[in-house]
Amino acid sequence: MKQGLILFRSALVVIVFASMALWGCSSQKPVVKAETQVKEGYSRASEFYQKEEYEKAAAELEPLLFSSRATALEDDVLFLLADSYFQSEQYLLSSDMYDRLLQQVPRSPFREQAGFMLAQSYEKLSPVYELDQEYTRKAIESYSLWLGEYGTRDSAAVSRDLDTYRELLKINPDNASYRERFEGFSREMKRQGSITHATKAIPVLYDKLAASAYSVARQYVVLKKYKAAGIAFDEVVSRYSQTPWYRKALVGRIEVLVKRGKWFEARTAMDQFLQKYPESLEEMKGLREEILRNFSNS
Repeated sequence: MKQGLILFRSALVVIVFASMALWGCSSQKPVVKAETQVKEGYSRASEFYQKEEYEKAAAELEPLLFSSRATALEDDVLFLLADSYFQSEQYLLSSDMYDRLLQQVPRSPFREQAGFMLAQSYEKLSPVYELDQEYTRKAIESYSLWLGEYGTRDSAAVSRDLDTYRELLKINPDNASYRERFEGFSREMKRQGSITHATKAIPVLYDKLAASAYSVARQYVVLKKYKAAGIAFDEVVSRYSQTPWYRKALVGRIEVLVKRGKWFEARTAMDQFLQKYPESLEEMKGLREEILRNFSNS
């Protein structure tokens, strides 16, 4: 009886392990099939991309977004899809994909390029100054973050280091360390174009934000909402002092103080303005005389 029970248990164990083995094999088949589909789809998309058929490349990659998760090609799929969107001028979609890549695969070798292209996508989405400036602000933030992480070295210094290791390789071409440093400085030199673009883009984008804020202030003036206009001019003065709109906002603030009959504040603002821009005395002569006349009578 005891021997029969042992045999029964042994048979049961064999059945369980056999079932697990079969289940394991069956569960592996979809994974293998999915990985194969990802590789094939990515290969087709790459061919379309090389032919500059970006929308066809995107159409091949879109179905792979889920199946490529946690595979070796996850970031390849995301980056190529993002770039396909960018090249076909679908900047809202490209920004989403570049951002998804940075979030899902933070250690990706595409991280540096994806961060820069995310900022470029936002820059492309930045509208004329009269419209909402959400993407302008996102572009400034993204470029600033990217420069903080990758834009630390001066191009002249990188060029000198590159020339140094180029000469060292001529003397000892088999030195692996020299080769590695040379290739690293070569990559850094290529990065300088992106650094230059980001550095130039940020002031232009800030100028657009300032123009937008100044435009709002002028609209309040047209509507004769002078208190609101003064607040809007103050925003330009406090936030955009490095733009050409700063001086215009100072003048606008003085004008609305006059409109409101705030003669003491207007005189103070005028004095401060002329201390900063003494060459504008003749330009502001009429407004200054009006302020002084009413200030004396108040």
